[in-house]
Amino acid sequence: MNLTDIEDQPLEVQWEHLLGQLEEWVGKRPGDLNGVLFLIGVQELGQGAKRFTKEQKQDLMHIGICKALSLSSYYSLEHVDKDGWPHYKLERALPPGDLLKQEALLKMHVIEYFKNL
Repeated sequence: MNLTDIEDQPLEVQWEHLLGQLEEWVGKRPGDLNGVLFLIGVQELGQGAKRFTKEQKQDLMHIGICKALSLSSYYSLEHVDKDGWPHYKLERALPPGDLLKQEALLKMHVIEYFKNL
């Protein structure tokens, strides 16, 4: 069963399904949203799995956020630097909301990202 088969399910059901799929694909279940955002960042960087510094890991999570939210035009790719790292530009403000609403918005976009892979 893929993500499009369960898109009528509640967000948390879709999220748990995604985590299970990621466990199959990478051999380890991401612990949380940040872990999934990191995976998106690594995917978008396109340099494969390697050791990253703490700062690079934070940058990769930021890339994951920007890439996921670019699906709704909150961010757009501005350029890729000489080292191959993508840089994004904020196009419009994120909707106001508490942390839970922001997390739900990100999870919806992350799920959509993986539907499109």
